[in-house]
Amino acid sequence: MTRGIRIDHVGVTVPDIDAATAFFAAAFDAVVLYDVRRTTDVPNGTPEAHRYLGIPDTMAQGAIRMLALPEGPGLELFEYRGPDQRAAAHPSDLGWQHLALYVDDLDEALLRLEAAGAVRNSDPRPLRGEEAGEGNRFVYTRTPWGSTLELVTYPTPQPYLLHAPRAKWAPWPDVDRLRQLDPA
Repeated sequence: MTRGIRIDHVGVTVPDIDAATAFFAAAFDAVVLYDVRRTTDVPNGTPEAHRYLGIPDTMAQGAIRMLALPEGPGLELFEYRGPDQRAAAHPSDLGWQHLALYVDDLDEALLRLEAAGAVRNSDPRPLRGEEAGEGNRFVYTRTPWGSTLELVTYPTPQPYLLHAPRAKWAPWPDVDRLRQLDPA
């Protein structure tokens, strides 16, 4: 098995890096680790930037900021300048389509998220099938700039754990112990 592969950070393009930072701080206690590029820096619209970033030649790289959530990978915010920026993708569009954050208390996290400016798509729903379990729920929301953000909680071990080759990240300390408890 390949080892040493982990999610280091997730990149999110936002229309206003300071407003997005305030949103993630209010909603999830995110903190600023560092700025790679500041809002006062001249935007990077060089041919080299277009090439390595894969952006249209009408766009320029603005501010870049790395945030840390209380647990998990970093959250890297990007601000671009130029006339060809599109609106946030919908889950049905091709590409990386949403960010899901595990929370211990979904209801509390959803209230904080909404207070910070997000809008829920629906009320929280139970996880089903291979993810089902007592209290296992999720909800999709839209950030103030329109990106899809999911909150998920699964305090009960999920059925997939009994037959999958390995567990995805989970809040439980010992998935192998769970497998030993179930003779199936």
